[in-house]
Amino acid sequence: MRQQHEVDFRIIGDDMQFVEVELDPGESAVAEAGSMMYMTPDIEMETVFGDGGQQSSGVMGALLGAGKRLITGESLFMTVFTNQGARKRQVAFAAPYPGKILAMHLRELGGELICQKDSFLCAARGVSIGIAFQRRIGVGLFGGEGFIMQRLTGDGLCFVHAGGTLHEATLGAGESLRVDTGCLVALQPSVSYDIQFVGKIKTALFGGEGLFFASLTGPGRVWLQSLPFSRMADRIYKAAPAAGGSRREGGSILGGLGDLLDGDSSQ
Repeated sequence: MRQQHEVDFRIIGDDMQFVEVELDPGESAVAEAGSMMYMTPDIEMETVFGDGGQQSSGVMGALLGAGKRLITGESLFMTVFTNQGARKRQVAFAAPYPGKILAMHLRELGGELICQKDSFLCAARGVSIGIAFQRRIGVGLFGGEGFIMQRLTGDGLCFVHAGGTLHEATLGAGESLRVDTGCLVALQPSVSYDIQFVGKIKTALFGGEGLFFASLTGPGRVWLQSLPFSRMADRIYKAAPAAGGSRREGGSILGGLGDLLDGDSSQ
């Protein structure tokens, strides 16, 4: 028996995407706080304690869901959008930074998906958002973004966001792939996941790629992103004048004079 709400949707845009979810009367969608872009009349918002996945899990269920979200660094609350009218209505959710939105049918993926803690955008009401601890101690100590991931369970529809370009790979049994930990968006539970040292001290210290990478071994599907938000934020921070950065205008005749004219130079 299905517990998840059936929803229709359309993903709009190219690099700055948003997803419009169409709700039948009585249907609901759950999303992270602050992701709503717009909603039509008859859509009512409700802030719920916990993951918002189960509609009648009781006080202990809500506390458990809230505790899981607190561990992953997310808010204790989520927002539920319900169509209280007699006609179909729409609510839209925007991606937080440039990239792609991917619709994931959990029923087609075996009822479970492991994803980066910041990649979840929204889902049909009934999808449970929990945590997935990695078993190996190396992952716990050195995994960075990959240590605590989110576990999406159910048989409904959910949406995840990837920064930059999204790449999907299908790994055969025993086939492996090594990726930057921040570039991992999601994977099926059948894919084993471990953190490994880069191997050479000089590469680790001066290579600029970090000390560790994620080793993924099939069988199963994995989804990767070309631009993790942490990488983009690091570049922006380093380029900011307040952090000692400067504009890189290769070949510019103005050079430092351009900074003065634009007011970019510190006084």
